[in-house]
Amino acid sequence: MSNKRRAVPGIRHYDGPAGGWGALKATAIAVRTQMDTLDAPATLLRTNQPDGFDCPGCAWPDKEHKSTFQFCENGAKAVTWEATSKRVTPEFLAANSVTALLEKSDFELEGYGRLTHPLVYDPASDTLRPVEWEQAFARIGEILRGLAPEEVEFYTSGRASNEAAYLFQLFARELGTNNFPDCSNMCHEATSTGLPRSIGIGKGTVSLDDFDKTELVISIGHNPGTNHPRMMGTLHELARRGVPIIVFNPLRERALERFADPQSVIEMATYSSTDIASTYFQVKAGGDAAALKGIAKHLLALDAQRGGVLDAEFIRTHTEGFEDFAADIRATGWDAIEQESGLTRAQLESVATAYAKSNATIITYGMGVTQHNKGTANVRLIADLLLMRGNIGKPGAGICPLRGHSNVQGNRTVGITEKPTPAFLSRLEEVFGFTPPSKHGHDAVMATQAMIAGQAKAMLCLGGNFAVAMPDHAQAFPAMQKLDLSVHVGTKLNRTHLLVAKETYIFPCLGRTELDLQQTGRQSITVEDSMSMVHASSGKLKPASPLLLSEPAIVAGMAKATLRHSKVAWTELIADYDRIRDLIEKTIPGFTDYNQRIRVPGGFRMPLPPTERVWPTASGKAMFSVFHGVDENAKGEGEQTLRMITLRSHDQYNTTIYALDDRYRGVFGRRDVLFMNEGDMAQLGLEHGDRVDIATALPGSDQRLEDITVVAYNIAPGSVGAYYPEANVLVPLNYLDEDSGTPSYKSVPVRVTLRSKEIRPLEAKAILSFTPNPDRPTVRP
Repeated sequence: MSNKRRAVPGIRHYDGPAGGWGALKATAIAVRTQMDTLDAPATLLRTNQPDGFDCPGCAWPDKEHKSTFQFCENGAKAVTWEATSKRVTPEFLAANSVTALLEKSDFELEGYGRLTHPLVYDPASDTLRPVEWEQAFARIGEILRGLAPEEVEFYTSGRASNEAAYLFQLFARELGTNNFPDCSNMCHEATSTGLPRSIGIGKGTVSLDDFDKTELVISIGHNPGTNHPRMMGTLHELARRGVPIIVFNPLRERALERFADPQSVIEMATYSSTDIASTYFQVKAGGDAAALKGIAKHLLALDAQRGGVLDAEFIRTHTEGFEDFAADIRATGWDAIEQESGLTRAQLESVATAYAKSNATIITYGMGVTQHNKGTANVRLIADLLLMRGNIGKPGAGICPLRGHSNVQGNRTVGITEKPTPAFLSRLEEVFGFTPPSKHGHDAVMATQAMIAGQAKAMLCLGGNFAVAMPDHAQAFPAMQKLDLSVHVGTKLNRTHLLVAKETYIFPCLGRTELDLQQTGRQSITVEDSMSMVHASSGKLKPASPLLLSEPAIVAGMAKATLRHSKVAWTELIADYDRIRDLIEKTIPGFTDYNQRIRVPGGFRMPLPPTERVWPTASGKAMFSVFHGVDENAKGEGEQTLRMITLRSHDQYNTTIYALDDRYRGVFGRRDVLFMNEGDMAQLGLEHGDRVDIATALPGSDQRLEDITVVAYNIAPGSVGAYYPEANVLVPLNYLDEDSGTPSYKSVPVRVTLRSKEIRPLEAKAILSFTPNPDRPTVRP
């Protein structure tokens, strides 16, 4: 940062690489503040090991399944956050009303520690009180039996295991609903919608072995150092091998620039680092489709000039729709592409030239691609680009969507979807003897809308922090409080738990790190990583409380109490999780010999037909797409309008905030900041450290986030960044990708206005505070 900028509390330049000694220091702090120092080393060494537990921190796969010191800084934070020695006891809850707890920050709420008892909300005292498990299950069953099935919402977080998620969907479908809002609806639903249309499945096609063979990686819209940190080891290897890594991202993210591997003796001893990105393009927020079309446009031109650039044989044999796709690309003008992407024609042509030279290319992407009102189109354009050169179904090539949570992909595989296929429903009926509902249910946005309208009466949350993760808190928060019943399964308190309904239950569950003992002994659960590997996970730590139940046991307890004449042997399934896996094997293709294969270190890979150039589409071929939106969007939203991206800090995982620092971006002890391009600041008459208000610039919207501090940052012109979930108040509930229903967290049109010269700069840090029934969240100093 320039020395001429005014000093702003909590904002200082950070010049170190990602990883390195900073990561080791942060890991040590996490261990010291959360865990018994005698337990911590053994616990961390069991992370991602064959007889250990799967890291709850991200979905990147593990190359080695043996006892190596293979965990990252953010993985260590996730583990110590769960394995903390801090406890939320009945005595603490009796002394702190729900209203008082709602005044605490999200960071403070989770920081109190692990829940120890099943809880019920007592409106007379406004407190959460202990309740017996069976009493709670019985009351939940009584309420659910009094509701129509379509009035009940079943929410699933990506932390849930395959076994818990399968039982959850079984419970809902035997009850009679396909209402399955889940965390995928808020992140990678555009992948789950777009990729089946393009290649026949909603999953990536690459493996870690492909990264060993690739000649080029194009990285779009993700920040691996924070959101999928184990990927940094793979990128580090590629960079040191000289493989070009071309990055498209609105912000300059440190982990994509320089990384020091904490497990590299040389880099740690010499304080050196490795450059990651060979080229870095700061695409404008929401400009990914335009950039992709620009690359494709030059590929077509190169092929016309010299031939052989496109894989004509692959296109002819394996695809349909190429001519329509190519006609649309040719018709899209460079002026529109440049305006919408924020990149020059020369820059995009250079990417196309590099791509044309590569014999094997992988494109990785994250929520910077999916969380847009054209997220599905973005995903399909990435697939189109790969299909042009036959880069799906050959070694070293393919598409790689980066799932954040450790089992969000597995949940979808085992049936957590509001749009089940007839074949899946038929198998459920055949195996279990009940007729599941065929009508499509609610996704996350539809569930919230149903709650607002009073059409949804109950919500059962298998993990997560639903209301906080959703857009438009001014509507989402009161919607939770209108319910007749809310049930939350989790390890710690969060804000959604405290948005109490007429009746609210909070059920503490075992974490990944903890020993799960059932009638037949120690149990393992399974998860699926972002490359479709399914493997076992088994904790060994003593549970945080003797009253904790496992997620499968809690689901089964509610189901058994609700479904009086159930066709499912719930008690027997919980006695031995192998029995749950046997049922998954009978009803879901790809799980043949499930129990045998998860006992092999590393597990097994789910079938991925496109890797064999088999396309499970309606036509039996990969399908090119046509997207006309670039020219329309290039008309702009007005000179004073910027596009806001919601961001996670480095000390954060989804809605969980480990600390108030964002080390790599130079933010310490606060989250009330707006990252802005200096050119945009000058145009608006703003200075580094000014306090501003942000308003959503969409018709009919009056959403605001007030008293936020401007921080000058290397971000694409026309784009601003603010922290998630605080900035979710600016995202309208209906501003989404119409194809997938994904909210547009990454490209909300906003206007930024200075509050007053008299109150700048900010003299003390501010933390976002939410009131129980807010008109909108505010910032208090």
